[in-house]
Amino acid sequence: MTTSNKPSLEVCLSPALLHLYDVKNSIVVIIDVLRATSTICTALYNGATSVIPVATVEECVNIGRAIGGITAGERDGKVAEGLVHGNSPFEYPREFIENKTLVLTTTNGTKLLHMAKDAIGIVTGSFPNISAVCDYLAAQGQNVVLGCAAWKDRVNMEDTLFAGAVVSRIREHFDVNCDSAIAAETLYDATKGDIYTYMRQASHYQRLAKYGLEKDIAYCLTPDGANVLPIFRNGELVGI
Repeated sequence: MTTSNKPSLEVCLSPALLHLYDVKNSIVVIIDVLRATSTICTALYNGATSVIPVATVEECVNIGRAIGGITAGERDGKVAEGLVHGNSPFEYPREFIENKTLVLTTTNGTKLLHMAKDAIGIVTGSFPNISAVCDYLAAQGQNVVLGCAAWKDRVNMEDTLFAGAVVSRIREHFDVNCDSAIAAETLYDATKGDIYTYMRQASHYQRLAKYGLEKDIAYCLTPDGANVLPIFRNGELVGI
């Protein structure tokens, strides 16, 4: 059996599985399509100075007050109690967010980001910035773990589909010896003709649709609407 000299590309389908992956020797991509990582790249694309991801609402309020930032976040798809702004990318147009810092707490995505703190590097990915993510990963020549934020540790459709889309685009640069990566790519290949319709059966689609957020969902599933790379440095995400 020949061994590849290419770096590895793996998919972690849930934060509950992250301990099984070699995070310390990998770049980790945090994936929370609906909606944290879509909102993060949108805010940075529209000129935000940085996004500070925090675990709790209390932390969000305290940091926001200390730095004069925009405090935002959600719990279970709704604006978190005590915060003014939520997790919709449409809340952060350039005229609102430019030159400001967004302090963000979310149900799933910010938790996973802090879990991956020992990685070689951390970036965030979603369909709106998929090309920036893929170009960066292909150029780095490092092992990659695509980390799905999932939904309260349960595997979800949208993050799996995005991971599969990334695998599909960049697999030639990597050794893909990972069943979940192959499964994610297979799912993406089967549905890429109309991901939005396929997503209608997903639990988080139905959760958000109850709040009338179909427009958010469509945006979060559309490639390259906010093609910037959010990279985690010194406790904050900055766009490059």
